[in-house]
Amino acid sequence: MNAQASALGRLRGDFFGGLTAGIVALPLALAFGVASGAGAAAGLYGAIVLGFVAALLGGTRMQISGPTGPMTVVFASALVAVGGDLAVAMAAVLVGGLVQIGLGVLRAGGLVRFIPYPVVSGFMSGIGVIIVLLQSAPLLGVAPASSPLAAVLALPGVLAKVNGEALLLGGLTLLIVFRTPMAVSRIVPAPLVALVAMSALSVAAGLQVPVIGDIPAGLPELVLPSFTLETWTTVALLGITLGVLGSIDSLLTSLVADSITRTRHHSNRELIGQGIGNLLCAFVGGLPGAGATMRTVINIKSGGRGRGSGVVHALFLLALLLGLGPLAERIPLAVLAGILIKVGVDILDYRML
Repeated sequence: MNAQASALGRLRGDFFGGLTAGIVALPLALAFGVASGAGAAAGLYGAIVLGFVAALLGGTRMQISGPTGPMTVVFASALVAVGGDLAVAMAAVLVGGLVQIGLGVLRAGGLVRFIPYPVVSGFMSGIGVIIVLLQSAPLLGVAPASSPLAAVLALPGVLAKVNGEALLLGGLTLLIVFRTPMAVSRIVPAPLVALVAMSALSVAAGLQVPVIGDIPAGLPELVLPSFTLETWTTVALLGITLGVLGSIDSLLTSLVADSITRTRHHSNRELIGQGIGNLLCAFVGGLPGAGATMRTVINIKSGGRGRGSGVVHALFLLALLLGLGPLAERIPLAVLAGILIKVGVDILDYRML
């Protein structure tokens, strides 16, 4: 009986963790897609394909994978370098996936165990500070800055343009995520309670606040990666860069997940899973990605502990792509900001600091 209850608890945790991570991943995937130059849909395709494949084949059970800032920057550079030719840029993504698979097969992932804990701690705390800084503007109903430094410099201007209704929603969200009793959180995660309640309040009261907005619909078309003799060196170099960067990004996120859950991931399996996921992204025009620290942490904090959470995250995004987008278009960005700020505060490693 206890084993059955434990199994049900894990399933519930994975469902709510994946669902919450998917809701948080949605605006990030759309934003990364636009920033890359390939379009919002490319970010969503990448989040679905990589998120699903890495969850099933990767070596970190609770990791959420998808487009990340560093990978988006390199891909955007690749797209510019090949004159905007998507098929050639996807050839670089294909090479990147093959590089990751090769690193996993060669057991290079084992090198991650030599990273000192203070480095992992600094990485965790740095991510926490970045999340808080970047989400401070959306919490106040203002467009987010492009970098942590820009967020600090823009703070006086942000305070002069505060949207009172967004601040109300953000403040109530923070109250819910910080003060919800553990007895309630064990049944339904506080971030999900805040998301549903505050989104409903915003719609019912007709509040004028920034929201997620339009979500692309429809399945991707097949893309055949290709390159010419003139572009093969560019494709190879950018592909190797994507592969190495994605590997480092994913393994650092795996270490963060280990630190929070007191578990151990399988580095080489993680690299192979990430590589296969990125390789498949190349054939659907999806943005390449890696293990995403912020989404992984919010998954864990919402109860996710198994591979099912990553699968739920990907299926949720797929459902939006197939027609359920209108259900998420009205979610206020201030509510997401409040949830993410709680995540940022939680992953600061106070003990090591």
